[in-house]
Amino acid sequence: MVSDSAKAPQKSPEDELIEHLPAMRAFALSLTRNSAQADDLVQDTVVKAWTNFDKFQVGTNLRAWLFTILRNTFYSNRRKAKREVPDVDGVFAAGLAEKPSHDGRLQMNDFMRAFDKLPVEQREALLLVGASGFSYEEAAETCGVAIGTIKSRANRGRKALAELLHLRDDEELELTDRATMAVLSASGSSSV
Repeated sequence: MVSDSAKAPQKSPEDELIEHLPAMRAFALSLTRNSAQADDLVQDTVVKAWTNFDKFQVGTNLRAWLFTILRNTFYSNRRKAKREVPDVDGVFAAGLAEKPSHDGRLQMNDFMRAFDKLPVEQREALLLVGASGFSYEEAAETCGVAIGTIKSRANRGRKALAELLHLRDDEELELTDRATMAVLSASGSSSV
């Protein structure tokens, strides 16, 4: 006489996996002590098991195999977490980000081409007041002209540069060169 268990077809490991989910979640919860982390751990375990079912030997203990994967995943995550720095507010990550230097070089090339198109008097005023950090009075004295003339040349030069570079009033040119930024600044200060 054949027993009922011998007649029952053998379940595939993929089908049997579902039966072990509650026990896996309980085990994960006991390890993590956090339900969200436990759910993530079970999910990671299921994904790893599913992608590695070809390595599972049918007829062996699926539950033990799944729990081993879960436990190893938990300890691997803990080792990895020890090497990570918590950055809840994104402060550290923001410090690591850096604008590509080629952007500044490309914009600097555009700026130099536009700057070369300005009349000599406007370039001179912008260089003295902006890049060299001279006051309007010092620049006027250097050029032998009135203060109003230097202010006018610098202002017209800035407007002409903005037009040549197709900048809107609310848009800034991003360059890596602080002196060039000072030339464009309305204050004429080199501490931009």
